[in-house]
Amino acid sequence: MLPATVHGLLRSYRRKELSPVEVVAEHLARIERLDPTLNAFVVVDVEGATAAAAESAERWARAEPIGDLDGIPVTIKDIVAMAGFPTSEGSSVSSDEPAAADAPPVARLREANAVLLGKTTTSEFGWKGMTDSPRFGITRNPWDADHTPGGSSGGAGASLAAGIGAVAHGSDGGGSIRIPASYCGLVGLKPTFGRVPQAPVDSPFVSLVANGPLARSVEDAGLLLNVLSRPDIRDWHAVPHDDRDWRVGLDDGLTGLRIAYSETYGGAVVEPDVAAICRRVVDRLVDAGADITEVGPVIEPLRPQLEGYWKAGFATRLATIPSDRWGELDPGFRVLAQEGMTFDVHGMAEANAARARLVETMRRFHLDHDILLTPTMPTPPPPVDTTYHSPGFDRWDHAVPFTVPFNYTGQPAASIPAGVTAGGPVLPVGLQVVATHFREDLVLRAARAVLDLVGWTWPDPALTAALENLT
Repeated sequence: MLPATVHGLLRSYRRKELSPVEVVAEHLARIERLDPTLNAFVVVDVEGATAAAAESAERWARAEPIGDLDGIPVTIKDIVAMAGFPTSEGSSVSSDEPAAADAPPVARLREANAVLLGKTTTSEFGWKGMTDSPRFGITRNPWDADHTPGGSSGGAGASLAAGIGAVAHGSDGGGSIRIPASYCGLVGLKPTFGRVPQAPVDSPFVSLVANGPLARSVEDAGLLLNVLSRPDIRDWHAVPHDDRDWRVGLDDGLTGLRIAYSETYGGAVVEPDVAAICRRVVDRLVDAGADITEVGPVIEPLRPQLEGYWKAGFATRLATIPSDRWGELDPGFRVLAQEGMTFDVHGMAEANAARARLVETMRRFHLDHDILLTPTMPTPPPPVDTTYHSPGFDRWDHAVPFTVPFNYTGQPAASIPAGVTAGGPVLPVGLQVVATHFREDLVLRAARAVLDLVGWTWPDPALTAALENLT
């Protein structure tokens, strides 16, 4: 079996135990074997990946690797541009014209000499926390193919959990990295807004979105953040580049950190099995000497303040699509987008004021607490035939109550594995780690300490068994 992490692969390359050619060939073979069930890929670049692996192998043979990810197989979410391939965003109405240039995250990965395996699936325009679309169908969770891997970076999460790629690119505008991380048993980091440059920057949701890593270890997430956060002149929202190595300090543990835990953040209601799993982790942290305070809801529910803002963003996108093609859209997206057309400038002003109040609340909160822990999701992964944003699975109640607040504030937040459900099927549950703006170091440090205590490593035995059944 290949090393599970980027760091393990790089060590094998240095010792000449493995070649990038062997590693990439194995990943491509795994896609061919598993993706007919998972449906996690929009396109697989066999020719490009094979050529890049051969070039990397030559550099490693000379002991002259170039870049932090030389020869490392990576996947790209089909929400950003990858030169030579269309950017479909999961939609039949998107252009099939190949992108002329790479988006900033893809450009940084190429500069680091990562091997790009292909583009992974997303819900249409990334609108929901499950991954299915009229164009590409349903993406499935490798833990149990009858359940969703989450979304909208669902193809990234499903493929990485299934052993495809060493690390994955995702984007997060309401939880779209953290949701698949929770549902697939991975580490997923949404950086501070502006930490990772993006382009174009004309989306109505641009101030909510952060590109970032899905990984099998905290170290790998930190390494990918090093790469993705390098400057790009195309993004005027980007914060000044911080050239630190985000892996430094991962071993510092929880000593000295003031940690808050909220199971009811923003009025969320958590299913009992999720609550029990997260509670066991918190209890173990307390037993190990961590300074943890339970804090309750902290903020008011966001739905009354921001639901119109959410729909208005969809309406803006809908307005760019010829009306005679609206019938090709995901019906759930279309309904919300049409409702958003009634949102006016006064509503937008009120929503922006609500965001400002939320940011101030959380900044004051972090004066007393370095880290906030919450469940990532209120439920385990739902079945793939669940209707998103319906009475049975409401977006605000069941999908994003813990994740979307930190898109509105722009804070860094990560999901890490907390455990698995006890019944059948066995499914993963995530714990969210949040810090104040620009403190990804604290998020990664706390995430690493918690995972060390929990003893989580990929693959979990239940996932190993599930993957055997997929083949």
